[in-house]
Amino acid sequence: MTDVVSTDVVHLLLSVRNGKTPPPAHVDDNLVPLSIEDAYRIQDEVAQHLGPIVGWKVGAQTPSSEPFCAPIHASTLFNDGATVPHGLCRHLGVEAEIAYRFARALPPRERDWTRDEVMDRIGTIHPVIEILDTRFETPGSQHKFLHTADQQSHGALIVGPGVAEWRKYNPVVEHVRLSINDETVAEHVGGNSAGDPLRLLVWLANHASRRNLGIDAGSIVTTGSTTGTIFVDHGARVSASFPAIGSVHTILA
Repeated sequence: MTDVVSTDVVHLLLSVRNGKTPPPAHVDDNLVPLSIEDAYRIQDEVAQHLGPIVGWKVGAQTPSSEPFCAPIHASTLFNDGATVPHGLCRHLGVEAEIAYRFARALPPRERDWTRDEVMDRIGTIHPVIEILDTRFETPGSQHKFLHTADQQSHGALIVGPGVAEWRKYNPVVEHVRLSINDETVAEHVGGNSAGDPLRLLVWLANHASRRNLGIDAGSIVTTGSTTGTIFVDHGARVSASFPAIGSVHTILA
């Protein structure tokens, strides 16, 4: 991918975010990143304009496939019970997820972070709600590398209370319930396509290290939907509950 093409995609995404350009229904094939590495380079350039990175989203399509990720910025992070401002997201794709907060940093370094090192740096486990959005006209309408470049379709993250004894929970078999306006819309055990999300944390630590970003102490990392994506209207009240871990609530203004 040439620098000119990369710059064009960065400009497009930022122009949509700033309200200067309407979300496109179609992007010219010449602007599609040629590789996931190109998509991450665009992601990095866009991130420089979005404020401090306070967390990450990471996921995978199967338990053995290569994960994918995007940074989460302070402007889209909310605490339990918060109302997400009306103008923040155009589309409201609701997902119940399990997240981990790192108590100690994982800075860039030459050698890989081991699983034990990554696990030792986790402080708490949290129930979270992620809101999926897009800078394109329709969610999921573009080449997957364009959606990766677009912060992996992140809109907002609402973080529930943390539990320090995170090792006693097996995220693969945790019960989850997602409710919209007090009506249960999803309830089951497990549900994350990535399988064990802890492997995603190890991958992310080394991925962020190679990008010379690292993961700061206090960063929250959400590990993929356990419920699929359910699109709701503005004004919806959303609750996600993992009975063994806790619950999180938000209103989408």
